[in-house]
Amino acid sequence: MDIIDIRKHFPILDQQVNGRDLVYLDSAATSQKPIAVIDALSTYYREYNSNVHRGVHTLGTKATDGYEGAREKVRKFIGAKSIQEIIFTRGATTALNIVAQSYGLTNVKQGDEIVITYMEHHANVIPWQQVAKITGATLKYIPLQEDGTIDLKDVEETVTSNTKIVSVMQVSNVLGTINPIKEIAKIAHNHGAIMVVDGAQSTPHMKIDVKDLDCDFFAFSGHKMGGPTGIGALYGKKQLLEKMEPVEFGGEMIDFVGLQESTWKELPWKFEAGTPIIAGAIGLGAAIDFLEQVGLENIEAHEQKLAQYAMDKMSQVEGLTIYGPKDHRAGLVTFNIEDVHPHDVATVLDADGIAVRAGHHCAQPLMKWLKVSATARASFYLYNTEEEIDKLVAGIIKTKEYFSNV
Repeated sequence: MDIIDIRKHFPILDQQVNGRDLVYLDSAATSQKPIAVIDALSTYYREYNSNVHRGVHTLGTKATDGYEGAREKVRKFIGAKSIQEIIFTRGATTALNIVAQSYGLTNVKQGDEIVITYMEHHANVIPWQQVAKITGATLKYIPLQEDGTIDLKDVEETVTSNTKIVSVMQVSNVLGTINPIKEIAKIAHNHGAIMVVDGAQSTPHMKIDVKDLDCDFFAFSGHKMGGPTGIGALYGKKQLLEKMEPVEFGGEMIDFVGLQESTWKELPWKFEAGTPIIAGAIGLGAAIDFLEQVGLENIEAHEQKLAQYAMDKMSQVEGLTIYGPKDHRAGLVTFNIEDVHPHDVATVLDADGIAVRAGHHCAQPLMKWLKVSATARASFYLYNTEEEIDKLVAGIIKTKEYFSNV
């Protein structure tokens, strides 16, 4: 990977913030967009903006080709068997809610169990809380090891014959933990449960193969992988999706509408009510093209190198606590400076043009497990460099010194 060349594809990085060169270390929240994606969106709106599927005119046909072409790109990108298994959504949150509302409420009853972990993003906690509340099922949590990893023995002990759904994030947005999804899926299936995966933090950074993982559902967002906001996808095994009812109703998703009853289109369109996210899907397709050109294996190796470099440098700072595993972690580092609130850390760093995230990161159960109210997080992507991490470490030391004199 030629990082200098890659950075040229991201025009937003070439600017100053507060008089300093921008150091963007918040890609776990949302990534920056390459020119190819920006151009794809602009071209759609300038040249062939039209609704899809129903129109027979030239612009409608071109828009439909772009939209459905993006679906095929997603299918190949994550290794699904058929485009019928790819549903466009507003993002991972919407995708997980579809699974909870359509599959969960139908297939879970009182006495059943839903199993998740303490590290889950709120988008993979609250939908299951609601299913448990409505159905009378029990929501159970797989314990975490001291370093924030999962021991498969704990999975075996938590998942039982009463478990109907196991839903786990592939990569933690706080700890950087990379979970053994394939092995967890096998345990879930051995007990007759389905496996749901929140892939929001993994899909942008590593090669995904849903067939190899053998997950039943997989959700991800486009905006974390160089795509536009407001677009994502849900993968589901065809045999499960065919039995599920839509959760939104209206135009586009219907086959026949009568006065009293209606029938639905075939997969995947029965889950895509109304005018779909056409521009977003086209932009997501462009993002996939860009990432595949760079190579997911190259991106993953680069980020793990950055993560290890950051861990080595930051662990030398006295009074700094780093959360998550020391090795084999995703490209982010979550930390706290002793006696300094994370929001103050982020504010001081921002004064030097360094963008990090501070707060509970939509993971309050995990914050409680860590015994903290909030943390600061630096997250990396394919366009970040070791020099930027050096600036981060210098900024952390500066922050620590500043508050020690207050």
